[in-house]
Amino acid sequence: MPTRDVLGIATAATALAVLSGCAAPAAPQSNVPTSPTTTTVSSIPFALFTHCGIHEARVRDTFFAADQPLDDGHGNPPAGWGNPYQSGTITVEGSRAVFRDGSGHTVAFHERRGATSFLKTCS
Repeated sequence: MPTRDVLGIATAATALAVLSGCAAPAAPQSNVPTSPTTTTVSSIPFALFTHCGIHEARVRDTFFAADQPLDDGHGNPPAGWGNPYQSGTITVEGSRAVFRDGSGHTVAFHERRGATSFLKTCS
């Protein structure tokens, strides 16, 4: 019949074996990314020129063309848009830009690579 000391040692050894299996690895796992994989994008306040319809936007030194230009058919902004500007925000991510305002308007744009001016000027 085992003595009380032998049972205590066996219990302690069992507990140590169980607890050591839960320890964190000593070195980082090789399959864990070391840097973030997403890019943070923020919106900036923007006054979209709408006077002759919504066709283009210039953000800093980059020119963008609307994916789907908007106008009333007579060279004016569509009903419900400000004229000559609509205030909102624009978000640029890579070669894409999206304008949004508090009225629910959204316009998507794509970059015109190498452009140095607007496609057309409005009087």
